[in-house]
Amino acid sequence: MPIFEKPPRETLAPAKDRWTPIYLEHGRLEVDDSSVKWIGADRTVFRIPIATVSTLLLGPGTTITHAAVKACSDCNTPVCWIGEQGMRFYSFGTTPTHANKNARKHAEYYASRKKRVEIAQKMFLKRFPKIVVEEKSIKELRGMEGKRIKALYEEMGYRFGVTWKGRNYDKSNWDLSDNINKAISAANACFYALCTSIVCSMGYLPQLGFIHVAGTLPFVYDIADIYKPISTLEAAFEVIALNPRAKEKEVIQNLKAKIEKQKLLQIIPKTIEELMS
Repeated sequence: MPIFEKPPRETLAPAKDRWTPIYLEHGRLEVDDSSVKWIGADRTVFRIPIATVSTLLLGPGTTITHAAVKACSDCNTPVCWIGEQGMRFYSFGTTPTHANKNARKHAEYYASRKKRVEIAQKMFLKRFPKIVVEEKSIKELRGMEGKRIKALYEEMGYRFGVTWKGRNYDKSNWDLSDNINKAISAANACFYALCTSIVCSMGYLPQLGFIHVAGTLPFVYDIADIYKPISTLEAAFEVIALNPRAKEKEVIQNLKAKIEKQKLLQIIPKTIEELMS
């Protein structure tokens, strides 16, 4: 029976010093020779230095043994189950912290009206760096944000030469949406999954938002909205400009390239810590 020896706590790398998340699909994770091994459907085999990985993102067609899950837990490495190309976030295992400090802090700030307003203002300040946000109410700032996004859609449509008729889509009848709305929705869903993985892996609570209050992941929406203009929106408009009939998969590929180029996997955690400091 394969045995994975639990490493001493003091030897484990902190989350900030670990590698970026690893995405795996169509294969099997198991423990072999005291290490976690990946066996791909394409016959690719390699060992994963599980104690130095920030998160394991498991996509479709992935099987993981009980021993491998235990090894990840022993190394304080979270495991997230997600959809194809990160399009959905289904569940996650452990968080890479040995305490619930961030969750307690998040809940404390959310419960304090003063703190909740302060953090919401800090989030808006990243959208409106030249505005004195303390002089505006949250309702006024939400209105400003709505106008900013509406103008941004129109500006991108003009810049990329894409016909823009407004943000309009129906989840229950996907085919009624035009291609640019489908592209934006697909990119947003993918980006939400990524942000959820980051929030959960840092030990924060995706259900407690400071600007957003509705939906299943308000805090994730708060964080994602900061970076949508340079990620999901650009990815969607660029692809549709080149091919009006492009599939969602092409949009997601472009989004992944933008995320990697702009190093958002390194930037977003720093932003969260700054907002919650």
